Amino acid sequence: MSDAFDLIVIGGGPGGYVAALRASQLGMKTACVDARGAFGGTCLHVGCIPSKALLHSSELYAQARHELGDHGVRVGNLELDLPQMMARKEKVVAELTRGIGFLLEKQGAEAITGRARIAAPGRVEVESEGGTRSLEAKQVVIATGSVSAELAGVPVDEKRIVSSTGALSLERVPERLAVIGAGAIGLELGSVWSRLGSKVTVVEYLDRILPGMDAEVAKQTQRVLKKQGLDFQLGREVRGAESSDAGVRLSVVTRKDDSEATLEADVVLVAIGRRPHTEGLGLEELGVERDERGFVRVNEHFETNVSGIHAIGDCTPGPMLAHRAEEDGVACVEQLAGHAAHVDHTRVPAVVYTWPEVAGVGETEEALLERGVDYKVGKFPFSANARAKVTGDTQGLVKVLADAKSDRVLGVHILGPLAGDLIAEAVAALEFGASAEDIARTCHAHPAVGEAVKEAAMAVGGRALHV
Repeated sequence: MSDAFDLIVIGGGPGGYVAALRASQLGMKTACVDARGAFGGTCLHVGCIPSKALLHSSELYAQARHELGDHGVRVGNLELDLPQMMARKEKVVAELTRGIGFLLEKQGAEAITGRARIAAPGRVEVESEGGTRSLEAKQVVIATGSVSAELAGVPVDEKRIVSSTGALSLERVPERLAVIGAGAIGLELGSVWSRLGSKVTVVEYLDRILPGMDAEVAKQTQRVLKKQGLDFQLGREVRGAESSDAGVRLSVVTRKDDSEATLEADVVLVAIGRRPHTEGLGLEELGVERDERGFVRVNEHFETNVSGIHAIGDCTPGPMLAHRAEEDGVACVEQLAGHAAHVDHTRVPAVVYTWPEVAGVGETEEALLERGVDYKVGKFPFSANARAKVTGDTQGLVKVLADAKSDRVLGVHILGPLAGDLIAEAVAALEFGASAEDIARTCHAHPAVGEAVKEAAMAVGGRALHV
């Protein structure tokens, strides 16, 4: 059977299904193919959504244990019901999964389940239990996302040694959890299990946590997480693992002096990043170019070197984030429809959903120093913010970087309550070329944590009022 479409999107994650929705809105006959039984991709099934569900639930548990007493709320016989916590997570995932299917149907995009392979430009074969279905289209968009990166000598079995997928579904709280990698995934999942009772040790190859984020904010984040119970071993390389019924023994080498040590844990989480997922698509046979890390090469129009084949999101170079993939998907199909569209990957915000949250967009101070850019800095601590005082979330700061001559905002970095929401104002400021004074003269509601952004922008000009 052969079916003709204007556009076939391979991958039903945030980039893929959003691209299919927008294409349908623009009048294209669209099919979205995904190998899972339900749409949503890694983000919905084993990434963003289930991890944030557990982060929220575990934070409530931690508040009940350590903080509610300060508010006059006495909790007796507090008990962790891990199966119920996991069940709630699965319920959230299931509801959102059904929602994506409804949206695709509503917009008229055909949702197809099966494993897709591009047999030739303009032709996609989909294998499923019902056989092989041949699809034809003028344009094909690859949106297959990414998978967890492997670490040599530390084989993942999703039991004792787990990826982020296994860490989201542990049947019991491990007494000792070793996390390899101090990026967003490692710190978020490490925080979940630390709150629930694990002794968490984070091992990082670099001499700092959160590589790529502002170093000052990362350093403060490390101090906050250490107070919460996470232990950090920085500048260390994990070279092997021995797994047994008793647990896992990691071989760890200190990079500074090559000294060797062992770290024992009940469970080990490998969280060293992600790699593009493009296996089985037929790219080699088609001659689609990829870089040395396996990312599909595309131009500013998301075009590969093979006519009619495009790629977006995690399988292409750039920030490996769900919201970036969504923006890519929309821009890609809008360009195909003849509209003007563009995504500036330097203005994609990054967020770490620990508590307090960490967020950043634009230039870091280290990058500006390296490039020799003359800049000004404005900082404001949440300890001086009225709403943060009321809620008890006073750790962290807002940091605004602006050009020394033009005052144009170059970067904003936040450690504090709701940083992932507050950063949206900074993204808008960067997109519109705002100055620090523009933010400083914008009225912010009181009392609200957003006032910290305003005060940090005021501090760029040396006129913060509440500190």
